[in-house]
Amino acid sequence: MNALSETVSSGKRRERFAFFKEIRKNGKLYLLTLPGILLILVFAYLPMGGIVIAFQDFNVMEGIAGSEFVGLRNFEFFVQSPDMLRIAGNTLYLNALFIVFSTLAAISIAVMLTEIGGRWFKRIAQSLVILPHFVSWTVVAMLLSVLLNTEAGLINQLLAAFGVDAVQFYSDPDKWPLILVLVKIWQGAGFGSIVYLATIAGINPDIYEAASIDGASRWQKIRFITLPLLKTTVILLTLLAMGGIFYGDFGMIYAIVGLNVLLYPTTDVIDTYVYRALMELGDLSMAAAVGFFQSVLGFILVITVNWLARRFSPDSAIF
Repeated sequence: MNALSETVSSGKRRERFAFFKEIRKNGKLYLLTLPGILLILVFAYLPMGGIVIAFQDFNVMEGIAGSEFVGLRNFEFFVQSPDMLRIAGNTLYLNALFIVFSTLAAISIAVMLTEIGGRWFKRIAQSLVILPHFVSWTVVAMLLSVLLNTEAGLINQLLAAFGVDAVQFYSDPDKWPLILVLVKIWQGAGFGSIVYLATIAGINPDIYEAASIDGASRWQKIRFITLPLLKTTVILLTLLAMGGIFYGDFGMIYAIVGLNVLLYPTTDVIDTYVYRALMELGDLSMAAAVGFFQSVLGFILVITVNWLARRFSPDSAIF
């Protein structure tokens, strides 16, 4: 027993020694990470204490300590709502479309930028495809209004020039999943291609040279070398995206759709629904309960998808 205790104690001393040795060796590098660590701690971990609000009848004047504990009552508002299935379905459906088509577009952009020969043209093209990421959703909503407006929209003016009746974009909900996906691709695919560009840049050029010697065409090198080597990155980024699949892109959808009731059947997501409920009822506990519900479902989904990735492609798993 004493020998076992001494072994454990010795192991702990070695671990402490290795830790302090690492700090002395790379202390300045760890110091550079300190602002990021503090940022995550303050804005991501400390607010987790507020989850208790989801289980209280929260009163601002009473505070967390003085508010009444009500258990799962706050979750009943969302779970028992007649609109629950519709808004949950819209959230999952739109996010699935965003993930799939944004990933495909980002990979396509990365491959095309890699294949461009001119250095200056490549830089200009890369800057142009990344630029929409920095345009606010409010500006995007204004641009869409200019394009899709029934009376004076550019698209309907072009249709009228050819004798085609105007399309009622803002009263036809069936058209909006496609519109939102196209807008999402335009706004985010260029920025998302950066990771894939970095992955492609890290591929050993000797592989491409060997393929060229064997007579492989440019398309064959993309198909049999570039795309297979991007698989790990694609799975990893998809795993990370799965964590937020139960969160609708509130900034995008609320800015573009707003309070247009006619478009709710296909565009109303959990976040916009909760926002309207919060504005009408002023119930912070209910909003916290739905946010907690979304986080739990996202966590379960990430764990499940990561388990599948670890089983079929171990290098792609997060943990």
